[in-house]
Amino acid sequence: MKILRPLSIVLCVVWTAGAAAQISLTPPAVETPPAKPAAKPKPKSPAVAKKPADPAATPKTAAPPTATVTPAPVPDDSNLDLVYGAYQRGMYKTAFDLAIKRAQDTGDAKAMTMLGELYANAMGVKRDYVKAADWYRRGSDGGDREAMFALAMLRLAGRGGPANPEEATKLLASSAKLGNPKAAYNLALLYLDGQTLPQDLKRAAELFRVAADAGNPEAQYALATFYKEGTGVPKDVEKSVRLLQAASLSDNVDAEVEYAIALYNGTGTPKNESAAVALLRKAAKQNSPIAQNRLARVLVSGQGSPMDKIEGFKWHLVAKTAGKGDPMMDEALAQLSPEDRANAESAARKWLGAK
Repeated sequence: MKILRPLSIVLCVVWTAGAAAQISLTPPAVETPPAKPAAKPKPKSPAVAKKPADPAATPKTAAPPTATVTPAPVPDDSNLDLVYGAYQRGMYKTAFDLAIKRAQDTGDAKAMTMLGELYANAMGVKRDYVKAADWYRRGSDGGDREAMFALAMLRLAGRGGPANPEEATKLLASSAKLGNPKAAYNLALLYLDGQTLPQDLKRAAELFRVAADAGNPEAQYALATFYKEGTGVPKDVEKSVRLLQAASLSDNVDAEVEYAIALYNGTGTPKNESAAVALLRKAAKQNSPIAQNRLARVLVSGQGSPMDKIEGFKWHLVAKTAGKGDPMMDEALAQLSPEDRANAESAARKWLGAK
């Protein structure tokens, strides 16, 4: 019985959105302990033998998605007033006019934050990071946690003024203290990186937990990797899997792939190969090359899913186009009949052409 091998994860602060989780159909092996946080989002290479039943691959690393350094989403004011209502409907010029009046007449901090958001994202007005930073600053001084977070992101990115990590850190800490999960998550990344702040994995884990408990899927995925490897917290595979499940329910692709591995192997959760394959298929359709590669292995081998070599090799070719080659799958592909190979190649072209 072949199994999907779980990933070893190297955490780092410059996490990218397309992090690739890696799976193998080879028997389980001892995983390499987590490396010291370095550079790559967030992220996240395998093979199938001539006979799908004898694949061999060695997945290496994966990592959580990166924190954006662009301005924050619109303030999460629960009162859908005229300003926010206009924003929601895409009436940005109206939102701007209403917000500027409210900000000037009443000094409303959330109206100021809205103005910063509109300037930062060129909504109803020309993009102007200097003006955006100014309005975010006013909203921040008025106590709005979203303004604090957005201004911190601008300061980290050096937009609207010189980069200022020290100021950004203070703003993130203030926003996180007011309960902003995005601020807690990004502050955790700084503690994890160990450049702007002294590296403190325990503190990073605490902040990831705050954001994860608030439903932030990136934080849930990051904390899952901590529990999986025992980084900053006691190792706990079951907690890791529960967090992966929560993040996957929020469509975090990296979490979907790793949760699929856990389900396939029955690691920290009851074994469920059909659910695992469904998750791999979902992640593959969301353009995860690793999910595409591992789905190809499952379909070609017929383990956990009915054998479908045409569909399997389609995903192999799609993953290969994205840079996730698999020499042993190439060998298996070469053994297909000319007709089946042509069908697989046609299916891959059709998928790629639709993207």
